[in-house]
Amino acid sequence: MTPARSALLLAGLMASAGVAHFVAPKQFDSIVPRSLPGSPRAWTAASGVAELALAAGLALPATRRASARATALFFAGVFPANVKMAYDWRTRSTKARAVAYGRLPLQIPLILWARHTGRDEVRRDAVGVDG
Repeated sequence: MTPARSALLLAGLMASAGVAHFVAPKQFDSIVPRSLPGSPRAWTAASGVAELALAAGLALPATRRASARATALFFAGVFPANVKMAYDWRTRSTKARAVAYGRLPLQIPLILWARHTGRDEVRRDAVGVDG
């Protein structure tokens, strides 16, 4: 897969997640850690806006490197929400627990994907490749 295609796929993932925060916010509200100030809905909206902004940045070659780094940090930053979800879902069905627990290690390949996207852009800049 080409670096540009990988970046656009990551942008699509981020855009889809961002839209989901506004289409079905309750599922995201429920995993906002209680220790955060303000309302869960405000955090859901803020993270949705952040995901949409990151998607836009990843889609544009000129901002891809910085956006890829920010996306990796974003994936690390939302990890506490995934931990809260896994804890809250510990008494649910086996399938639900598998989903919640499966999200925890999924953050690692997402972070690596974002980092790799940023590195690809650095390499492309170094050799003078466009778009």
